[in-house]
This record gives sequence, structure tokens and C-alpha cells, in this order.
Amino acid sequence: MNFLAHALLAFPDEELLIGNFIADAVKGNPSDRYSPAIVRGIVMHRAIDAYTDNHPIVLHAIQRLRPRYSKYAGVLIDIYFDHFLAKNWSQFHPQPLREFTQDLYNLMNRRLDQLPAKTQEMLPYMVKYDWLTNYQHVEGIQKVLTGMSKRTKFVSNLETGAEELVKNYETFQDEFLQFFPQIQQQFLTP
Repeated sequence: MNFLAHALLAFPDEELLIGNFIADAVKGNPSDRYSPAIVRGIVMHRAIDAYTDNHPIVLHAIQRLRPRYSKYAGVLIDIYFDHFLAKNWSQFHPQPLREFTQDLYNLMNRRLDQLPAKTQEMLPYMVKYDWLTNYQHVEGIQKVLTGMSKRTKFVSNLETGAEELVKNYETFQDEFLQFFPQIQQQFLTP
């Protein structure tokens, strides 16, 4: 899963939200750098990723993409699933998407000093271009994937990922709608 799904699964606990948001930028044992509550969020993020990466629906979707996108197939599925979460947001959360994402951006900016340098550098761009709200549009996904393709060390073909999404839209959406309620049941905080 990507930023939006991690945020939803950690909501409304601010410490879990921060930990989930920064987890990809935190390597190794975070216990010596972060509060226990933020560490819980980092650990939760890693557990969500492990659950997702080993789920049969996700594995099947990745296999379809692997011939063209190799090791980046899983990255695409994460982003596609955030697209479908944003597109179908009202099915999963009562707060409007734009309000939710603005609240998340505001939280991260208020707690900027607790974010790793890599996250601090990324956050202004995420806010300025409102990545999380724009995930609901294929054009927003295209911009994210084009930016990612420029930063990959190897040939990724990510710049064509939005075309792949459109070509197999219904299949990916059906997979997301089967998968996401399962991950919610597994991880949503009470």
C-alpha cells in the first residue's frame, strides 16, 4: 500500500499516522530515534507492507505486471490501489478526501522536526501538488509515476504505468475492492 492507505489504516492516532507516513524513510531499528508511539506506527507500516506483499490478490496482480515492470510491479500495485482508495474514498471513510489529506499534511507540517530528512524534503512537493487528493485521477497517477521513473536507478517503465492502469482498469479495481476490506479488517485501529 502507499501513503493514502497507510494513513487511513492508522487514523485517527497521530503517532501511528506519523510512523506510517515516515516508515519507508526509516531504515533499521527505529527505537533509538523515535518515541515508542511513533515506533508502533513504523512497525505497523512494515506489517501492512508484509501483509500486502504476501496477499494472494496482490501477488496475482503483480505477476501480471512483472514481465513489463520487473521489480517495480509491486510499486505499481501500491499506487494503483491508492488510486482506487482515493476514487472510492467515501466507501471507506466518512471525512471527505480533500479534508482528510489536508489534515494529514497539516499534521506532518506541525511535526516536521520529527520527520526524517528524506520525508522533510518530499513533503513540500506532496502538499504543493496535493498528491494524495490527486491520486483519484489517472492524470495524478501519471504525474507520480513519471516523477518516480526519473528517480529510479534502473529501467523501470513506470512512465507507462498509467497506460497499464487504464488498459486493465476494471480488473485492478475489482482486485482492490476485494483486497481492501480484508486489510481494513486486519489493521484498522478500533
